Amino acid sequence: MRVVVEADGGSRGNPGPAGCGAVVRDAAGAVLAERSKWLGVATNNVAEYQGLLAGLRAAAELGADDVAVRMDSKLVVEQLSGRWKIKHEALRALAEEARELVAGFTSVTFDWIPRAENAHADRLANAAMDDRADGGSDAAPAGTAAPAGTAPESGTAAQDRTRPSGWNGAVGSPTKILLVRHGQTAMSVDRRYSGRGDVPLTELGERQARAAAARLAEMDGVPGAPVLASPLGRTRQTAEAIAAATGSELTFHDGLLETDFGGWEGLTFTEAAAEFPRLHRSWLGDSTVEPPDGESLEAVFERVTAVRDEIVDRYAGRTVVVVSHVTPIKAMLRLGLDVGPSLYYRLHLDLASLSIVEFYPDDNASVRLVNDISHL
Repeated sequence: MRVVVEADGGSRGNPGPAGCGAVVRDAAGAVLAERSKWLGVATNNVAEYQGLLAGLRAAAELGADDVAVRMDSKLVVEQLSGRWKIKHEALRALAEEARELVAGFTSVTFDWIPRAENAHADRLANAAMDDRADGGSDAAPAGTAAPAGTAPESGTAAQDRTRPSGWNGAVGSPTKILLVRHGQTAMSVDRRYSGRGDVPLTELGERQARAAAARLAEMDGVPGAPVLASPLGRTRQTAEAIAAATGSELTFHDGLLETDFGGWEGLTFTEAAAEFPRLHRSWLGDSTVEPPDGESLEAVFERVTAVRDEIVDRYAGRTVVVVSHVTPIKAMLRLGLDVGPSLYYRLHLDLASLSIVEFYPDDNASVRLVNDISHL
């Protein structure tokens, strides 16, 4: 008998309260079995694997011999297809368990599908988390061991490293935003003001984009996470590389555009200072000052704040990748740190760098990483 297994898993906090779901269909699409399971505290990737295991077990119980697995987790699909290495010990154990189940069937195929096509399994995974949230704790169910790769909820050293809420008082599961600056362009080589001008990546910039994409594809919870980007060419190219590597849906947002430098566009720092000495000097110390026919840093901060609010509202408790430019990324970090505009002038961000900030539902925040270029 041929069946289709659709599986999914999620974690509200990564690691955090987690659940998984799976649905088994016949060749015509009729539902044969459903599984919805609370997992305790786990990461997104562990939850995705647990969803797969639940679906494979259900297929075996039905007597299936030919199984088509469909998941929106590119990491699980690529790892079990043998194309990606498995670096994390907890995932190795789950992958081995999955392979043992796979060996019991005549044929098993793995295919990645967009999140929208995996809505049934996603709903089952969220139902498991919602049910526990309504009447249970975040601990593993009584009488069971915590799933492989889970993190303790008590105030242990491991917990403090992964959940800042242990020491900053934040409540709820955060929305994690991974901030990626675009790769190199000819304008950045010459250190020219590059705002709304639509310049492409250089050859090195393309390599930087691919390196950042490979880094994100290996990060827990990132494969399949939504990618939002500025629509300009340099960010579009960088974001497309990331979306391709992570199997994620890519959307563009004008709120993530770089500062409009107006009359300074294309000028070097020295050229702008020479042509507009008083204005340029004022701009370097006052975030409300506008370049000629341009946009102030404070105006950028206001629109990035609106983007942050939109992300936290739409993707509450999830991981989101944002591909943007220097000023919008600094503005997002400023929101996370709750500091003044001096951050713009004192923080350096390299090309294709990665920064991470988490925003909690109670308005707390935690900056987890700034200007990481270890992948380059």
